[in-house]
Amino acid sequence: MVVAALTGNYGMGKSSVASLFRSCGAFTLDSDAIVAGLLQQRSVIERIATLLGPGVMNADRTLNKSVVADIIFHNKRARKKIEALLHPLVFRAVEASIRKIKPDDGVVLVEVPLLFESGFQKRFDRTIVVYTNQKTALSRLRGKGVSRKDALARLHVQMDIREKKRLADHVIDNNGTRQQAMIQVRRVYKALREEKEH
Repeated sequence: MVVAALTGNYGMGKSSVASLFRSCGAFTLDSDAIVAGLLQQRSVIERIATLLGPGVMNADRTLNKSVVADIIFHNKRARKKIEALLHPLVFRAVEASIRKIKPDDGVVLVEVPLLFESGFQKRFDRTIVVYTNQKTALSRLRGKGVSRKDALARLHVQMDIREKKRLADHVIDNNGTRQQAMIQVRRVYKALREEKEH
C-alpha cells in the first residue's frame, strides 16, 4: 500500500482531483470531512470556545463556523492555536482509517490542505500538489460564495503554491479541463501503483 497526500491551496481543485483518483481506483480520505466531524463534537467545540472566546458559539451551543473562519483567517495567533488543537486529532483519525485498509489495497490518497504548513508531509510515502493560477482559484472560491477579500485572506495564510510545487513528489496542473487533469491523474496513479509493487 502506498499512502499519498494530496494538497494545494484554497480553490485549486483538490477535491475534484481526488475524485479523479478515486475513479482510477484509489481509496480516498478527506481531512476536511474529518475536521467537519470534529467540529460537531461537544468537547472540541468547548475547547475552541475556550481558545477563541464564547462569541464563536451559537445560541444552541453549536459552533458558528463563519465567525471562527473570520477569526482564524485574519488572526495568525488564533489560527495557530486552532491548528495545534485540530491537527493532531485529524491525523489520529486519518491514521486510524488507514489502519483499517488492507495492505494490498493499492493507493490511499489523503486530502490535506495544510500539508507542508503543518509539517505532516513526512507521514506520507508521497506528496501530490494540485495547482491553478490565482485568478482561477479566486473565481472558484467566489463561486462558492466566498468574498474576494476572504478568498485572498485564505490564500495568503497558506504557503506559496510555487514552494509547494517545489516540495512535492508529483504536481498536477488544474488550470485546464477535467480531461486534461485526468491524463495527469492517470500518470501519477500509475506511478504510485508501480511504486507499490516494488
